[in-house]
Amino acid sequence: MTNDRSGELSDAFTSSVADAYDHYYQGVPGDIRFYVEEALKAGSPVLEIGCGTGRVAIPLAEAGIEVVGLDREERITEIARRKLALCSDETQRRVSFVNGDMRDFDLKRIFPTVIVAYNTFLHLMTPDDQSRALSRIHAHLEVGGRLILNVLDPRPDVLATRDGKLEQARGFVRPDGLGGASNAVRVSVCSRTDAERQTLSQDVIFEELDAVGRVKSKSYRSFVIRYVYRYEMEHLLRLRGFEIDALYGDFFRNPHGRGTEQVWVARKVASG
Repeated sequence: MTNDRSGELSDAFTSSVADAYDHYYQGVPGDIRFYVEEALKAGSPVLEIGCGTGRVAIPLAEAGIEVVGLDREERITEIARRKLALCSDETQRRVSFVNGDMRDFDLKRIFPTVIVAYNTFLHLMTPDDQSRALSRIHAHLEVGGRLILNVLDPRPDVLATRDGKLEQARGFVRPDGLGGASNAVRVSVCSRTDAERQTLSQDVIFEELDAVGRVKSKSYRSFVIRYVYRYEMEHLLRLRGFEIDALYGDFFRNPHGRGTEQVWVARKVASG
C-alpha cells in the first residue's frame, strides 16, 4: 500500500467492509453526548462532514436537531439510510444524507454548527486538501458559527513500536440475518508509519466465524491517514478564518495533552 496519495482521500470500502464498519468503528468515549450538548446550545441545523453510517447524525436528530450528513461513500450512506428508516417518523424528518467530497461541496445553505468527528479530517492527505476542506466548511458556517473537529493526537514513538506487526484488535458480534443468529467477527490490524510524511497506514482484516470458530468469510480494509500535530492544526484553523474557542483532550472536557485526543471547538470570525 502506497503512502503517495496526493490529491486523494485515503479511504475505500468494499460492500462487505461497509457492512462491518458500523460494528467496528464506534467513535471515542463520550463523543455522542458532547456533540448533542453542543448542538443543542447552538440549535438547528447541524452539518456533519463524513457522517458515515449515521452514528452521530441519528442521535442528534433523536435529540431534536435537524441534521445534514455529508459523506462521499454511497455504500456507507445507504447503511445510514437503512438505520434511519428504523427510527421514528419525527427523527427521519430531521435528517438528510447527501454524497459529496469535503474538499469541494456546496450545499447552498449555512449552519450554526459543523461537526467533523472521529479522525475524518485525517483522510485528507495533503495540506492543500486540508485547507480546501476547511475553506468549504468555513463557507457553510454562519458568522460566529462553530466547527467541532476531532482528530487523534499523534505519538509516533508509540506507533513505531507497532510498525509492521499484525495485532489482534477488538472484535464484535454481527447479526447473521438468518433466523436471528449472530456471528463473532475477529479483527486483526497491521499498521505502518511514516514519520516524515506523518502517515499511518493500516490493513484491517475482518474474519467472520461460525458457531465452532471456523472462518466463514473474510474481508479487508486498507487505508492511510495523515495525522496532524496540535500547533499544525491550530495554524490551519486560524489560516482559514477560525478563532479557537477550546481544545480538549477528550470528550469530557479535560485538558489536552500529548497523546490524548484533539477535540477542537473553533468559531468562524473572518474570511476563510
